[in-house]
Amino acid sequence: MLAIILNPASGVAGKPETATRITELFEAAGVRTRIHLLSSPDALAGVVERELAAGTDAVVASGGDGTVNAIASILAGGPTPLGVLPLGTLNHFAKVLQIPMDLDNAVDSIAKGHVTRVDVGRVNDRIFVNNSSIGIYPNIVERREQLRAEGHGKWPAFFRALLEMLRRETELYVRLEVESRRIVSRTPFVFIGNNEYDVEGIHIGAHKRLDAGQLFAYLAPRVHTRDLLKLLTTALLGRVKQRRHLEIVSAAELWIETLYVGDIKVACDGELLTLKPPLHYRSWPGALGVLVPQSDRP
Repeated sequence: MLAIILNPASGVAGKPETATRITELFEAAGVRTRIHLLSSPDALAGVVERELAAGTDAVVASGGDGTVNAIASILAGGPTPLGVLPLGTLNHFAKVLQIPMDLDNAVDSIAKGHVTRVDVGRVNDRIFVNNSSIGIYPNIVERREQLRAEGHGKWPAFFRALLEMLRRETELYVRLEVESRRIVSRTPFVFIGNNEYDVEGIHIGAHKRLDAGQLFAYLAPRVHTRDLLKLLTTALLGRVKQRRHLEIVSAAELWIETLYVGDIKVACDGELLTLKPPLHYRSWPGALGVLVPQSDRP
């Protein structure tokens, strides 16, 4: 028995016809399911916990990376695997695991039941499966949500928020401690990946793997916020490392503090959190089982 969680906030995943189509596909594959079309995103945790208590074989996230994160946060450290039907906007987690983007093949992959173990990241008591960041991106997310509440669409709100934040000088002063090393720097952002990301060329932003047990922290100590678009161009041309615009630190555990007093805005898998400093980042190797295509590896 599989528990299928459809998040109403994930666009197509929240439509009743989507639930009907998913049920039909799993029935054709000979797999029994319980479909949960959530009344609100806040209902997700309770539904997943009841399914675990009932002994479900797997919990399937039908939505985007935010839905994946919410379910993975409950499943991490336990034996019940996660399935992913990538019905969100970006679906980064599904892409790195080479889970099919079309519904029919994604269902077929889950039905075959091949499980692999992947790492998750932790910041204080919160989980992330892709990345976490402080600095400009949480500010963009916060402003984007304000604009959406005013009636703007998701992508128009994002690009307007991005342009607004690029006009501001919002650099952080951070102290990053890893093993015996300390980095004190001014930077527009600190980006922490669950394992390594490509930072140059046409595959910029792609994960290399999800099972190396390492966090990768990226910061730009010699770049101002207003120059971030130039930094992106340099990265796309494959010159960001050559010009030493990025500082890259890899470790299983690291600490971050800022000069600001009070809580810190943190983005985890695109969702905005407010956490108490210092930020304690740790890799949790092999914490999450995921149903993936049998011939592929993270």
